[in-house]
Amino acid sequence: MSLFPTVQPEVSVTVERLPLARETAWDFVRDLPIIRRGEPVFCEGAEAVAVWAFNALSTVRYRHEIYSWDYGCELETLIGQSYSADTKKAEAVRYVREALLVSPYITEVNSIRVDFDGAGTLTVSCQIRTVYGDLTIQRRIADV
Repeated sequence: MSLFPTVQPEVSVTVERLPLARETAWDFVRDLPIIRRGEPVFCEGAEAVAVWAFNALSTVRYRHEIYSWDYGCELETLIGQSYSADTKKAEAVRYVREALLVSPYITEVNSIRVDFDGAGTLTVSCQIRTVYGDLTIQRRIADV
């Protein structure tokens, strides 16, 4: 027992529900939005988060005024750098994680694999845990 009582204020926890994720459906093979009869097709939930992540990895951060500075990836900054291959991979992994964890729908990014080929192409694959479940994302990015 203490001479000075400690008073703990009650902590109220409010959990805000995220709206259902919604994006334009994407053809991942052709890397184009899906359009039917002149109108975009929309997807929701896990598929929408996958579309968002796929596109966030190929959008250069800070380049386009239409996007907030939180959106996109900084992989392009690796172009022309004289870093060792291990340093480039470590930076690429960091950039991928930072780009994807911006989304409130993505809670974890794991198993990030980064492969550079000799022709300047980078392939990124990773597992992401979302509020809808786990997804695998793979993105090929040229000129890195």
